[in-house]
Amino acid sequence: MGSGASHMTQSDLFTWSMEQDPVLRSTIVSVLVLDAEPQWDTVLRVVDRGTRVVPRFRHILSTVPLGLAPPRWEPDPNFDLSWHLRRGALPGAADRRDVLEFARNEVMTAFDPARPLWTLTLLTGLPEGRTAAVLKVHHSLTDGVGGMEIAGQILDISREDTERGPVRGHHGSAAGQVADTLVWNWSTGYGLVRGGVSAMAAIGRAAWNPVAAARGGAALAFSLGRLTRPVVTTMSPVMTERSLGRGLTVLEVPLEPLTESALAAGCTVNDAFLTALLLGLRTYHARYGAPIDRLRVTVPISIRAEDDPIGGNRITLARFGIPVHTDDVLDLMWEVHGLVDRWRREPAIALSNAVAAVFNRLPSGALAQMLKHVDFVASDVPGSPVPLYLAGAEVESIHAFGPTIGTAFNATLISYLGTCRVGINADTAAVPDLPEFTACLDSGFRAVLALGSGVPTAAR
Repeated sequence: MGSGASHMTQSDLFTWSMEQDPVLRSTIVSVLVLDAEPQWDTVLRVVDRGTRVVPRFRHILSTVPLGLAPPRWEPDPNFDLSWHLRRGALPGAADRRDVLEFARNEVMTAFDPARPLWTLTLLTGLPEGRTAAVLKVHHSLTDGVGGMEIAGQILDISREDTERGPVRGHHGSAAGQVADTLVWNWSTGYGLVRGGVSAMAAIGRAAWNPVAAARGGAALAFSLGRLTRPVVTTMSPVMTERSLGRGLTVLEVPLEPLTESALAAGCTVNDAFLTALLLGLRTYHARYGAPIDRLRVTVPISIRAEDDPIGGNRITLARFGIPVHTDDVLDLMWEVHGLVDRWRREPAIALSNAVAAVFNRLPSGALAQMLKHVDFVASDVPGSPVPLYLAGAEVESIHAFGPTIGTAFNATLISYLGTCRVGINADTAAVPDLPEFTACLDSGFRAVLALGSGVPTAAR
């Protein structure tokens, strides 16, 4: 690992630095329900190995003098696996609500910056000997897709322990902090120079085709502007307040009918997921006597490549207005599909680090206000179609709760064994009536599922 790689990327720094306002706290919590209590010695061993495969889980952040470069990831000289791995027993006749209450407190509790930014807690005491594994990770360590890759280093595909082989060595930089900072700035400057060389080459091409070159440059500039433009108003007239309180709940949706509904419309499962949320939000606002035509959503768009390292953030956050003006499922899903598809094709999407760098240079107060005017976050994470196991215990369900990052709520869909589970992490000031809110979202999913069942097979 080169010395420059020890610094946070601009995307990782964005998720870390926004926490100057605690409302923007970027904590990811995942809950795995297991059919039995896993073997503790095996848990210790596989997690220990996982932290060596993904060394960020053994690193702490060290600031660079005068802010001349992003903070550096450095090995924790006091790393203690037993501090990060915990065991506890749920009281009395515990159920899923008790697990969600524990996870809710994890979401609302800040990390200790003097230690690596994660914990894993096993909670026994669920009916029929079940156990819950609650993983808390800071977003600067990984995004959703990277999180599933990390899970692959800990989970097995059978009850028997998998032999994974030796871990390749990961060597940090031996350079001192000042030298490392100089190297980082040199490498960054080299990137700019390299960009300048590319620009000179583009100038040469422009001499041959000036119209096409001008159009391409203008398109990229406008695309960057669309991704980074300020947001100064909240579109929802109901979900306007923001606080440190959080409420968690889960919706379960069968994957095959959801897929059939998406295919019936010629769209994707992600389109069906977003459409269901919008229909539910339309119902929720109508119950408050506040009809809406549009809401603003943040959609993480993955740019992860096959050869990218495990973990880290390989996403761009696209923020855009989305229609909620109709309850016609097919028409709304088509509008959602076209809108999301256009944003995925934005020329600036591939420049996630550059986009994050723009946000990192904004005053913290301005960034906070901009993020708080987004209505919600919707994230779709592909899960596993085959059973997974943790130290001999089968994973029965997986629930993921992404950070609200200043919005009214985050809805994260993850599929596992034919079931989509939508984890709702809601700001309790924006959504004070979580049961009513959940019922409205559930009605949206039922409306979308009805589309697939009501369309003849030939038409699909």
